[in-house]
Amino acid sequence: MMKKVNDLHCLCCLEAYSSYFAALSPEDLKQIQAKKEVKLLKKGTKIFLEGSKPHGIFCLRSGHVKIFKNGSDGREHITRLSFAGEFIGLKALLTGTIYSVSAQAMDDVVICFIPKNDFFELTIKYPEFTQALIFSLSRQLVDAEHKMISLAHKPVKERLSDTLLFLYQQFSVGHNGFEVPYLNLTRLDLANIIGTAQETVIRLLAEWKEEGILAIKGRKIFILDETRLKQIANSIS
Repeated sequence: MMKKVNDLHCLCCLEAYSSYFAALSPEDLKQIQAKKEVKLLKKGTKIFLEGSKPHGIFCLRSGHVKIFKNGSDGREHITRLSFAGEFIGLKALLTGTIYSVSAQAMDDVVICFIPKNDFFELTIKYPEFTQALIFSLSRQLVDAEHKMISLAHKPVKERLSDTLLFLYQQFSVGHNGFEVPYLNLTRLDLANIIGTAQETVIRLLAEWKEEGILAIKGRKIFILDETRLKQIANSIS
């Protein structure tokens, strides 16, 4: 379900503004402000589907989005997660191809949609904006390479601990900048991120809870012993 919300100024979106829009003139920023659509997407809403054609770019204002592919067995393979201030669907738009992945809201999110022509006008007019896009895509490529190496060489216990530490840093800041002392993620999503069975994730989380490394309340995962979790991630006994 998509619901239109009151417009939000790009200047107030500190992550996106500092990363991408700071080079824009006040006039062009006003143009983008006038033409973009701001929507509230409820948890579980599909933003775009694999195989569809992009008509613009999505900029995540708040919340979390998972980027994934469906395997031949119907199982999701989560390739990355998107956080506030990030563009979603950038690769397909820049290359003029269909989406090779799908995107879905993991919680209630606020997202801005900028039409294709307006977006490309910015890339032509502002080299700094284009450089920021190249940096973003390069960072995603590096992250994808690291994940591929991790899946190929790291045992599942190391992959899970490493993922928990990374996601905690990303998820621990709430919508208003206040720290949230837990990670709120389904066990299935965790399994699909690290490439293992849901039952394996549940078993490892239970073991770490017994050892006092984690506390678990429903979906919420609290990290109690960050040092020990880092030791597991780095294969230190």
